[in-house]
Amino acid sequence: EVQLVESGGELVQPGGSLRLSCASSGFIFSNYGMSWVRQAPGKGLEWVARINNLGESTTYADSVKGRFVITRDTAKNTLYLQMNSLTPEDTADYYCAKELTPSGPLYFDYWGRGLQVTVSS
Repeated sequence: EVQLVESGGELVQPGGSLRLSCASSGFIFSNYGMSWVRQAPGKGLEWVARINNLGESTTYADSVKGRFVITRDTAKNTLYLQMNSLTPEDTADYYCAKELTPSGPLYFDYWGRGLQVTVSS
C-alpha cells in the first residue's frame, strides 16, 4: 500500500528555518513527481512546490520562491522541503502529495496525513 509520512514540523520563530521530510513507500518513487501543499488555519489548500520524478526540475509558488527548496532522495524514497526565512504567514499544516505522472499537471492521488508548522514568537 502507498504510504506518505511527514516529519519535522514544530514551533519555530520568525526568521528561522525548518526542514520537513516525507518518507514514502508502496510505489516506485523515481517514477512520479511529488509536491508539497499546505493549508493555513481557516484557509483553503495552497500548493507550495513540486519536483519532477528524477529531481531535474522544480517549481515554486510565488509566496515561497527564494525561501523554500524542494529536494528528493531516490535511495531513501524521501521528499524534503527546506524552509528558510519563515514568517507567520507560513503557519499551516503541510502535506506531501504524490503526483499522477513523472512531470505532468498538478493532480494528486495520495496524500500524507499532514504536519503542523507554527511560526510564532
